[in-house]
Formats: sequence, structure tokens, C-alpha cells
Amino acid sequence: MSESAIPAYITSLIRHFEDLRDGTHGGSTSRKDKEAHFEKAVQLLAPIAHQVLAEMNASLLLDTGQLTETGLRRTENGGLNASWALSWPEQRAAGVEPIVLQAHFGVGFNHPHLRGTTVRDWPLNVFSDEDAASQLSILRAIASSDLHNLVYRADYRIVPAVTGSRATNSIRDKVATK
Repeated sequence: MSESAIPAYITSLIRHFEDLRDGTHGGSTSRKDKEAHFEKAVQLLAPIAHQVLAEMNASLLLDTGQLTETGLRRTENGGLNASWALSWPEQRAAGVEPIVLQAHFGVGFNHPHLRGTTVRDWPLNVFSDEDAASQLSILRAIASSDLHNLVYRADYRIVPAVTGSRATNSIRDKVATK
């Protein structure tokens, strides 16, 4: 298989395993340089994270959600993280966490990871716009898995598209036009 035919998620795993083997991230060995890569990755990922959460808000939450982001910040134990969260009235009323896409670089980690509220670590290897764009399917999977798991923590009724009459009509309209 040619290198260009290798799916992005496989490339991400290969980079991850090579980083572990070599003690590097993006070719860097010092924590300072790795953190600089992470800061750039957060900037590149932001529009992709916004896109994923906006899609979920429009289609599943019927535009009732609120997107918040932290920006890059230092954690209490010295690591770095940034997150994008989508909350909505039914989720808050049920007392469950929002859907969260988080980029984090733990203080003892060799390299950063992506995670959700309920979904844990996926290698974060973003060094270019192309790398960030290739994370779209991964961020969609994390956010979708989070919503699925949050429904199990609460109830299907936290998803307005399932209970709202507007959603039912919208789905019928889409099916009718196909």
C-alpha cells in the first residue's frame, strides 16, 4: 500500500508508536519543543472541533446547544490542555456532562492525546492543516461516542432530535425527498 493510500487514522497510530519508540513528538525531544507543537496543534484543531460540535448541535440538538472553549491552558499538575464543549438544556437538566472534545498533553506524557467526556485517549499528531482536517472523522467518532454514552448515563430524551416534533418533521422531509 502506498503511503498516500494509508488512512489517516493508521498514519496517526504509526506516528504515535514511532514517538514512543524514539521518545519524540514531531521530531522534537525536549518538553518545551513538544509543547510548542501542541500549541500549534490546538490552533489547527479548533475549527475542526467547532465543525463537529456545530454539526451535532444542528442535527441532534436542534440548535439548542451552546459551544464553549477553554483555549490553551496549563493544568494544575503542569500539563497542557484545551477543550471544546457542547452543552444543552436537556443534558444540563439530566445532570450529565456535556459533549467535550479535549486535546491534552499530560505532564508525564511523551506526546499529546485527544479525548472526550467518556471516550479516552487517541494519539494527537497534528502538525499541518492537512493533519488537522484528517482528524475530522476521529473527532466525529469521539463526539458521537460521547453522546451515545451520555444517553446511557441519562436517557434518550436528552437528545432533542429524538423527542422534538421539529426533528420528526425534518427527518420525514429528508426521507420523503430521497
